Amino acid sequence: MTFRTVWLHLRVPFSFFLLPVFLFALSQSDALRLGTLDWIRVAVVWVVIHLLLYPASNAYNSYFDKDEGSIGILETPPPVDKTLFYVAWALDLLALLLGIWVGWPFVAYLLIYGFISKAYSHPAIRLKKYPVMSWLIVSLFQGGFTYLMTLQAIDRLPIAELMKPQPLLAALLCTMNLLAVYPITQIYQHEEDSRRGDLTMSRLLGVRGTFLNAVFWFAVSLVGFYQYFRGAALFWLLPVCLLPGVVYFLLWYWRVNRDVRQADFRSAMTMTLLSGTGLNFFFLFLLILTGS
Repeated sequence: MTFRTVWLHLRVPFSFFLLPVFLFALSQSDALRLGTLDWIRVAVVWVVIHLLLYPASNAYNSYFDKDEGSIGILETPPPVDKTLFYVAWALDLLALLLGIWVGWPFVAYLLIYGFISKAYSHPAIRLKKYPVMSWLIVSLFQGGFTYLMTLQAIDRLPIAELMKPQPLLAALLCTMNLLAVYPITQIYQHEEDSRRGDLTMSRLLGVRGTFLNAVFWFAVSLVGFYQYFRGAALFWLLPVCLLPGVVYFLLWYWRVNRDVRQADFRSAMTMTLLSGTGLNFFFLFLLILTGS
């Protein structure tokens, strides 16, 4: 495999869609609020999660799936070989080595997340073929679990501190966002997943059911964010930031209702990009407000 092929399958830019979880955790840091935040530590945690852990998971998934149709941000994924498998393990090992500097709870998080991501696509387990289980596990680990461990790593919190209502509610909100978005990222892969015998959550729900699932969980998460911010005026910036994504989502749903073939790769990626960008803007604003 060429360097370019390996780089494409790492799908590093895809981490952008999961950046809101990191930014949300950072914005809720007590150290940020007190002006004692260690920015080098923050940078290392970000690098480990977004440039090592997630790309390793993407590469491992690509190696075992050997997709011929669109995946992630790749409309036409190039062929893979054993090189990608070794690269995935090398990135995981590097993540663990850097994680030791951050702390042992963070290392435990990396090990657990790494195992789950491998179980997701490895043919011996392949959680991906169990629609409800994989949907719940991916949403929990990419959402709430990552939020809690990011917060723990940044603030060096005792694990018991993460069990308090405020961080648990924030973690639940991150999970609910993934419950909405994750099936959307599968909506254009029905034919490919059917060929491999994978009954994903989006295939189980159907195209229209995938849209309705997103509406439900986004609505519930908005109510949750309102409670989290205790009805403060700041909350109303969230729907404003999400407005472009909401408008696109409704227009896309209208197109899909007329022609189910409109549930395609480019539309799904545009939808994910707009919703991710909206959340990133909101949490960046929250981060600036908290640190000022």
